[in-house]
Amino acid sequence: MPVPLPSELLDLLRRPSLCFVATVMPDGSPQLTQTWVSTDGQNILINTPDWSQKARNVAREPRVAVNIVDADHTRRYFAVRGRVVAATTEGGAQNIDEISVKYLGRPYPNFSGHPETRMILTIEADSVRGVGAR
Repeated sequence: MPVPLPSELLDLLRRPSLCFVATVMPDGSPQLTQTWVSTDGQNILINTPDWSQKARNVAREPRVAVNIVDADHTRRYFAVRGRVVAATTEGGAQNIDEISVKYLGRPYPNFSGHPETRMILTIEADSVRGVGAR
């Protein structure tokens, strides 16, 4: 049963907050990545190249853990456990430009320098824990 995201977490997801997402490698070990993050108002959204390790991992095992940290008060964060309920390339390029404007103030500069197909991962929360929340 999905858990609704609290308003304080939604606020962080709409700001350029620090985000770490953990996925499961084929051998069962964890894989942790710092990433940009956003929301559709109900779920956590992660945008990643379709060839990334996290994209490959969630295609096989959708369970993830996500920490979203308040960049202004780093002792305040939310720990979310959930699962990827949708993965699509549709709208991925537009979405990464929107997220980049939030974090950098400009459209995505494509750091790799190579053509990329961007994928949006939609994460539904199974549990949410706030630490240092107001």
